[in-house]
Amino acid sequence: MKDLTNKLAFITGSAFLLSAAMSVAHAEPSGYDQLTFETQVKEDIANDEVRASLYKKAQASDAKALATTLNTSINRALAIAKRYPSVTVSTGQQHTYPRYDKNDKIIGWTGQANIDLKSTDFTATSQLIADLQETLVMNNLNFGVSESKKDALEQKLMTEASRAFQQQAKNLTRAWDARGYRVVSVNLNAGNTDYPRPMYSSMRAADAESSVPSQNFESGNSTVSVTANGTIELTK
Repeated sequence: MKDLTNKLAFITGSAFLLSAAMSVAHAEPSGYDQLTFETQVKEDIANDEVRASLYKKAQASDAKALATTLNTSINRALAIAKRYPSVTVSTGQQHTYPRYDKNDKIIGWTGQANIDLKSTDFTATSQLIADLQETLVMNNLNFGVSESKKDALEQKLMTEASRAFQQQAKNLTRAWDARGYRVVSVNLNAGNTDYPRPMYSSMRAADAESSVPSQNFESGNSTVSVTANGTIELTK
């Protein structure tokens, strides 16, 4: 019985210590002498990914004929894209809508089907676009940073932003003649990437098997930034 009493006392004492520790860890700030501020670090990085969208637009007297035309064009484009395994290809948006005469009677159908490209292989993408432009129309072309490259840079910038936040906290502590500080809250915000406008240089001579010349890309740079914002409490 004595051993059981001792065990219960030990468990009760341990629970009290754990409760006290948790209470300290979650102590609410006093609300006095608090400063809220923000720091930001950023870095320019060369774009290593190209994205492009091409489309086929057609008209037909009935919806079935229109669908046949669009599907045939997109299927042919996908078959051509298989020659370039380093380029990720996906079917994009597709729109179909009726055309009316002055009496609001349907006289035909118009539709558009898109195909999207994404790759870090600029040479292959340029040639694929040239091949596809024999039957499709370019909708847009832009450059950016691939996810893997951006994630690696953001991890680095998060560390730098954290250090910048701590340094700013020390500077403010001295400016306010405080003895020290403690962090009340801090947030790290990443992924603010500034993409430039699409850029590409003049066309080079066409390859023998292609009637549309491919382009040499100039991808430019993007700016990746990480922001640290939060609140500190000064200790006097």
